[in-house]
Amino acid sequence: MAEERWEKITGWKLTGFGLGLAAFLGLLLASEPGFVFGLDHANLLFHEAGHPIVGLFNNRLETYGGTLGQLTFPVLLAISFWRQGRVLGLAAAGIWFFENWLNIARYMADARALELPLVGGGDHDWNTIFTRWHVLSYDTDIAGTLRCLAWAGMATMVGWVGWRCWRDRQRPDNTESF
Repeated sequence: MAEERWEKITGWKLTGFGLGLAAFLGLLLASEPGFVFGLDHANLLFHEAGHPIVGLFNNRLETYGGTLGQLTFPVLLAISFWRQGRVLGLAAAGIWFFENWLNIARYMADARALELPLVGGGDHDWNTIFTRWHVLSYDTDIAGTLRCLAWAGMATMVGWVGWRCWRDRQRPDNTESF
């Protein structure tokens, strides 16, 4: 996308983003590991909706539909913001996308233990997936890697906002003082 198509990050927008990010991180750190109250309840709805939607196309892939469902919505939102050139919206959608990975990692880490309560008491998606892939004994290792990637992804989105802000300050037509 051409440089001029991206919205400029004003001081007020950056302040709002920073406050929102601080509130989100506070909520994330105060929550049960891998489950942010409110946000992950919404993600759970998207997860559960993904199963029957993918199941319409392929019964065997229905197990993957939950994870795909919860990742689809932030991706669609990110694409929309990217097309509009909205830096902070794209960053927020990206952070939401990567926050989902924390929740997915929590679910993966439970593949052998089977302790998490499941909606409807059905099959455990990641137990089924890891069993199919013959990697069930590595569930916690895979989950740990995904957790690290989630934090790195969220940090990358914040870093990208910082870089965009710096680039905006370098533009000759930048007249905003705050």
